Amino acid sequence: MLLALSTSIFLVLASLTGLILAFEPMGDALSPIEKTDLRKVSLASTMAVMDVQYNEVISLEVDKNDFVVASVVNQSGTTVSILEDPLSGKKLGYPKSKAKIFQFTTNLHRSLFLKSIGRFFVGLVSFLLCLIALTGLLLVIKRQGGISKLFSKIQKEGFELYYHVSLGRWMLVPILIVALTGVYLSLEKFSLLPQTKVQHQLPEMIAETMTERKSWELPVFQNTTLSNVRKITYPFSEFPEDYFELALSDKEVLVHQYTGEFLSEEKYPFTTIASYWSMLLHTGQGSFWWSIILVLVCLALLFFIYSGFVLWYKRSKKSKKVVFKTVAKEEADILILVGSETGNTYTFAKILQDALLAAGKSPLVSQLNQYAQYRKVSHAIILTATYGDGEAPTNARNFEKLFQTVQQGQDLQYAVVGFGSLLYPGYCAFAIAVDTLLRTNQKWTETLPLYKINNQDFRAFQDWGSQWSASTGIDVSLKAPPKRKKRFKKSLFQVEQSPSLNLDDTFLLQLNPLKKTAFKSGDLAGFIASDGRERQYSVAKIDGNLVLSVKKHEFGLCSTYLSKLQYKETIPVILRRKPDFYFPKYAPAVVLIANGTGIAPFLGMLAENNGKVPISLFLGLRKAKSYELYKDLIERYPPSHLEIAFSQTTKKQYVQDVLEQKSMWVSQQLENGAVYMICGSLSMQNRVLEVLEESCKKHLQKPLSEFETLDQLKMDCY
Repeated sequence: MLLALSTSIFLVLASLTGLILAFEPMGDALSPIEKTDLRKVSLASTMAVMDVQYNEVISLEVDKNDFVVASVVNQSGTTVSILEDPLSGKKLGYPKSKAKIFQFTTNLHRSLFLKSIGRFFVGLVSFLLCLIALTGLLLVIKRQGGISKLFSKIQKEGFELYYHVSLGRWMLVPILIVALTGVYLSLEKFSLLPQTKVQHQLPEMIAETMTERKSWELPVFQNTTLSNVRKITYPFSEFPEDYFELALSDKEVLVHQYTGEFLSEEKYPFTTIASYWSMLLHTGQGSFWWSIILVLVCLALLFFIYSGFVLWYKRSKKSKKVVFKTVAKEEADILILVGSETGNTYTFAKILQDALLAAGKSPLVSQLNQYAQYRKVSHAIILTATYGDGEAPTNARNFEKLFQTVQQGQDLQYAVVGFGSLLYPGYCAFAIAVDTLLRTNQKWTETLPLYKINNQDFRAFQDWGSQWSASTGIDVSLKAPPKRKKRFKKSLFQVEQSPSLNLDDTFLLQLNPLKKTAFKSGDLAGFIASDGRERQYSVAKIDGNLVLSVKKHEFGLCSTYLSKLQYKETIPVILRRKPDFYFPKYAPAVVLIANGTGIAPFLGMLAENNGKVPISLFLGLRKAKSYELYKDLIERYPPSHLEIAFSQTTKKQYVQDVLEQKSMWVSQQLENGAVYMICGSLSMQNRVLEVLEESCKKHLQKPLSEFETLDQLKMDCY
């Protein structure tokens, strides 16, 4: 980041000027003059028609856009450059002079109008851009979990970070080409490269024959197509000592003007070829499509600079924002150890410390790298992220060594919470390593099994907090950090039927939009409770109505409010799109897994699909009568396969138990491309994910993350 910040001004200037200059070759390539296929035209035929048209031809050159530019002496004796038709020799026009805007921008791009000093800085920035691109690549490889996962799906952690990584992967090669060619051209300007000019050695004796013979009759010109020609310079006189200078794509040849004998033939040195291609690749001359890529490179660089600044600012702001209560080391009774690479985990540590302080405890927050002896600590809570492919975050790399050397005088109870993403194979790998390490010490006793949190889901953190409170007897209430109030649009809906509670205190609510309103099954419907908080529900769309399943809680403000709605009553609804949880229309099969009210969006998806795609529905409910609430809608649009698990019957069974029994089938469905969708409680989600992981490893010898990267796993749990 420091490297990027220090070069950002020059990079912005280089990118903006490069963006402008990329349009010059695009304009040249789009010239209205019709091009001739030079592969089908011999040099001799063009020389022949030129001799007919003009008394004297000085040179013929094929430019970067495959136009033939002739330097000739006109009737008034003036030397002029013209564009020629290589077949007829007729004049097509004159070579365009460089537009003033491109002249100005070129000088600014090359030297900042500072001559040699400017060229030095431009070359240095090009070199630093190479380093930035390569170091960025290494960071992405670590983030993705190895080079083999470089182009795997990227976790969406904000607009700037997502597109910084995503664009970086695709634009790496073009950026490196631009940067390396810029460095090469700068070295060439400072004469820091070996000689690039071809050195010819003429023979001591040159045939003195002056036999009259037309130049185009020479075999060398008859056997050479214009596509292989860069330039041919005619002899200055008719003396045998003067010769044709023929520059081809790979060599230069000096040709006897009467015999056609090769007086000298020299291959271009590497530096000459490198200089030629560096200029083409850096400027886009002669290629419309490469010019388009250069435009994209410049835009990408500008975006990287912007997103880099935003990410740096957010990270620095986040680190400054999290301020912990100071607790004396000697007085601390609960230890919160944090492992974090980006600072996100500290937010959760702050929430936990505040909750413990409110419970009358003295919690100390520290880094894993600062682990030491604590005289009064009875509970330790480790909150840690994972960096790269299962590595420790920067502030946790010394923890293992410290743990082996630091001896606590008392017994401790501990709990480990891992933060990560299921998109990566190394999901919570460092948290697993820490948990394994703690188990080796007899003085450390596990309060709760290792708890993993996907995508920093705060509801999952609250679920862990509830479990920890129940296990320790310490009542903690984890409160979500205040969110910036966002403007939202409310849509008016009318109650289709008064809610009717079943034995589980659950009800279906059907709402009819009063005007055309866009929403889909899987979207979220928000309702503002009396205390100002918004409670969201996953919704179904059935016959144009918005349908949700609600569990009425004794002290639930929103659920109580919704349960008392009357027929034809009008209520405002905040609709939020959730496209990552829409029904996958083009999947070969879909497996829907839900418990309780989590069935709601799937009811709409069954209706939407209407038998088109094979659907297997696994539903977890409390009792047989619980199913009656959903029976009509499910039987109206029946899935291909239905499995229901009842947790409060004689045959006590959870939905994950059914999936475990069908382990082989579960893995085969994934292997065949089926998409799994999970909706319901977080505890159910975690158990189901464990079953899926075990099934994949057992029957496919693959991790679940491999299918996650292919978008075969969608979750919306709470």
